[in-house]
Amino acid sequence: MFKDKVIIVTGASSGIGMAAATEFAMLGAKIVLAARSIDKLEQLSNKLSEYTQVEAVKCDVSQEQDCKNLVQSTIDKFGKLDILVNNAGISMRAMFKDLELSVIKQLMDVNFWGTVYCTKYALPHILKQKGSVVGVISIAGYKGLPARTGYSASKFAIYGFLDTLRIEHLKDGLHVMIFAPGFTASNIREQALVSDGSKQGETPRDEGKMMSSQECARHLVKGLQKRKAEVILTPIGKLLVNLNKFFPRLVDRLEYNYMKKEEGSPLK
Repeated sequence: MFKDKVIIVTGASSGIGMAAATEFAMLGAKIVLAARSIDKLEQLSNKLSEYTQVEAVKCDVSQEQDCKNLVQSTIDKFGKLDILVNNAGISMRAMFKDLELSVIKQLMDVNFWGTVYCTKYALPHILKQKGSVVGVISIAGYKGLPARTGYSASKFAIYGFLDTLRIEHLKDGLHVMIFAPGFTASNIREQALVSDGSKQGETPRDEGKMMSSQECARHLVKGLQKRKAEVILTPIGKLLVNLNKFFPRLVDRLEYNYMKKEEGSPLK
């Protein structure tokens, strides 16, 4: 189903975004790569051009004009847009009582507003194709994660935005998919912000025990093929979301104890 489809992937310079772009390219889709690091995008573009047509666009999704330019560049290059994968995002780790408010604003600007901006300008073109809008959230978009207030807030906001968008377009063929990986091996934790807005620098978790970005991307592709409304990944992620429906206070305690085991955790 992806042959000659035009797909924008934001946050395509690493992690799930890079893996998803690679999967789509190998299935014959035409790919528009978006991220702030144009050097990394061009390297990936050179690699994927062996399989398909690729366009690399420097884009800071927190900037509305960048998102508008991203969509216009796609239409100028390919003449249409079938799928938007809102994947760009940043994380954080700090107790709210210690957190500078500018950190939460930055999380909302990138994660939430980046999704809103890109979707706003892409939507008219996707509607013409009866295509798909994807939001990559997190289990943190279903259940708050301690020491990640800004991250959880932004992911909950994306969930609410896309869930509402789906309902608004029930009658015109738009597919909206909320995609929630559990802990996935990527560099998002290395780039996570701490209380003063500086980067964490290294992951506090064992990345080798997590789902790979490549496996995560294959689930994303499969979800799009089946036009699913929601995809929740990893056994722990599914257990947490389902258990929380019936035993929320128990999940609070289990989650706290699980997260405080992270190396250097601010939870005591």
